[in-house]
Amino acid sequence: MIKLKKNIPLIDQHDKHGFWGGKFGGSFIPETLRKPIDDLTVKFEKLRKDKKFLAERDYYYNNWVHKGPTPFIKLENLTNHLGGARIYAKVVSAARGGAHKIYGAITAAMLCKKMNKRYLVTDTGAGYNGKMFSIAAKHFGLKCKVFMGHKDYLRQQPNVDAMKKNGAEVVPVYTGSQTLVDAVSEVMRYWVSNHEKVHLGVGSTVSANIFVKICGWSTAQISRELKKQMIDEFGKIPKKVKLLNCVGGGSSAYGLWSEFMDYDKRQISFEGIEAGGPKNSKKHAAPLSNNSKIGVLHGAAQMVCQDKFGQISETESISAGLDYPGVSPLHCFLKEAGRANYVSQTDEDALSAYKLIRKLENKINPSLEPSHAFARAIAIAPKLSKNTIIIVNSCGDALKDKHIIKKRLGKY
Repeated sequence: MIKLKKNIPLIDQHDKHGFWGGKFGGSFIPETLRKPIDDLTVKFEKLRKDKKFLAERDYYYNNWVHKGPTPFIKLENLTNHLGGARIYAKVVSAARGGAHKIYGAITAAMLCKKMNKRYLVTDTGAGYNGKMFSIAAKHFGLKCKVFMGHKDYLRQQPNVDAMKKNGAEVVPVYTGSQTLVDAVSEVMRYWVSNHEKVHLGVGSTVSANIFVKICGWSTAQISRELKKQMIDEFGKIPKKVKLLNCVGGGSSAYGLWSEFMDYDKRQISFEGIEAGGPKNSKKHAAPLSNNSKIGVLHGAAQMVCQDKFGQISETESISAGLDYPGVSPLHCFLKEAGRANYVSQTDEDALSAYKLIRKLENKINPSLEPSHAFARAIAIAPKLSKNTIIIVNSCGDALKDKHIIKKRLGKY
């Protein structure tokens, strides 16, 4: 059985070929990208030990992203309404730009400059990653190009407008399902042709090994903050904690869980919530909770939604940020190791959760991605004792979803 190692970040628990657990991850890339991938790997591994680079990163993470850590709050009304476990939220959506993607965007911009490049490219689904990259590129004086599936381009218009306002070029992708999976494919193709002058920042803990590591290294800031905030709130790390996080590619979930990997799962358990899709549809974006077979997508081996012939299946979700057929190799590893549990919630579950939270709590406005995790919290909290602490990562703000919410619920 696959086992986690103690005192070693999960992003570093891969073998010499880049595989976690001997079978998840790796770097399935064309020969033309071997050198740029190797160059990026060497540069990142050197910089992550560089005191000046770390000091600059910490300045941005601790001051520019948000004045101090993003809030950690008790959802008093929701807790009282449901009974049972006490529910808290780590409000990462309070970060500059409204989502956790800002951490990876800052790291990508810093790496871009260190590699003497002036052009930053990335993918986006919900539009938050693209928005954050546009913010970071503007601040660091870089040009920015964002690839986005046409379907997402239309349904996440507020973030498209924000990207353009920040000076980014947004490229709609018309191939395939016109969602995140196609945007990632297209940005990879673009990078193959332009890697000498362009730096690629991948929006989640997916793709070739080095991109998984860079993104996970960046979002780990969330759990570093949370650990301190939990001690401030409770005096110590409580005896029974459930950390709930939506999972698409898996970057925010890894960020929430990273500092707690070495804790006994009976004390701190992890639950990832995938997109179950529409209630009466066979389509979903939940490879982990459906025990999908291993396949190769965007440079990495992972559990991926596929048909009986091994072709990538089309997904469907109300949430653009979770609408992805694959998932991070890190989460495949955590599932196989038994460290994390994965379930799915439907579009309707997420909408109902959003509606209840907006009715009871005025301090958060979760996007449809974390609304999937809140749906799970709402389902399990009444069955648990008040000594259990549920913490949900509210990793994105619902502003981008206002048109979808208004259409489905009648108002925003």
